Amino acid sequence: MFTVRWADDSIELIDQRLLPFERCTLKCKTVEELACAIEGMAVRGAPAIGVAAAFSMALAAREDEPRKALACARERLLRTRPTAINLAWGVQRVENAVRNVPDEEVAVRALAEAQRLLEEDIARNRALGHHGSALLEDGDTVLTHCNAGALATGGYGTALGVIRAAIEAGKRIKVVADETRPRLQGARLTMFELMEDGIPARLIPDGASGLLMRRGMVQKVVVGADRIAANGDVANKVGTYMVALAAQDNGIPFYVAAPTSTIDPETASAEDIVIEERDENEVLAVLGTPIAPPGARAYNYAFDITPARLITAIITEQGVFPPGEVLRSLND
Repeated sequence: MFTVRWADDSIELIDQRLLPFERCTLKCKTVEELACAIEGMAVRGAPAIGVAAAFSMALAAREDEPRKALACARERLLRTRPTAINLAWGVQRVENAVRNVPDEEVAVRALAEAQRLLEEDIARNRALGHHGSALLEDGDTVLTHCNAGALATGGYGTALGVIRAAIEAGKRIKVVADETRPRLQGARLTMFELMEDGIPARLIPDGASGLLMRRGMVQKVVVGADRIAANGDVANKVGTYMVALAAQDNGIPFYVAAPTSTIDPETASAEDIVIEERDENEVLAVLGTPIAPPGARAYNYAFDITPARLITAIITEQGVFPPGEVLRSLND
């Protein structure tokens, strides 16, 4: 199953808003269509939107005035979702690839770089999965939050990539998936992926993870990330911080799995990370059905910050690092 790809001079996406009940492909033929798909979360997950943004730059490069179109595309894409660093990274990769080439070669080079980025993302995920699988023991039950699987990446997954790699190595692994309010990525997407792969899994309300840890029903926690600061602080789907606190209180290892493209060396700490705030109606309704009284208000922060002190290790394609040493993975 693909997440995002180039086909017939357009970007094809699995429309994740419709999963698990419908599998539909969304075609984006313009930068604006792709930007709206990112904002509306038809495609989501930091690595996946980085790849999608790169392909969107390739679309812009096909315009009659490619340099002007690329500049406009960059501005539009960077407004879509501010927290995930991979989006800006994907844009920058394409810009760097075409900076010194003649205008008539820009379109070809841009598309080639976007394709390369997709292939690299899948390879990175498999590599980090291999490194992370060594941290899981035969018989472990692993808790994860949100969706950090193939659907959140170019393919294979980050947190779910670690689980997949452990199972491929012959280990018996079970999964507990937080439902992940308000958009239910854990319920809709993580459970969908796990069931497709035949991996034993149970879904729980977000507030139940602490109880399961206290009862010894979880041995490890593995989550993804949308941005990792230089000091090891991590921005991830809102609710991750609470899971990390419960893990620490119960002596359970808490791992973050992310490719090095998610590390932002220019962001010193969590204090410098912009946290996206989305439409409050996402909290006031579930799958379009209102659940609060008319006129109710809500906060809807899409991410929270897990400080480095709560993280056992960060898993990248370069290996496993203490959070305070995560910048080493950029140099290894």
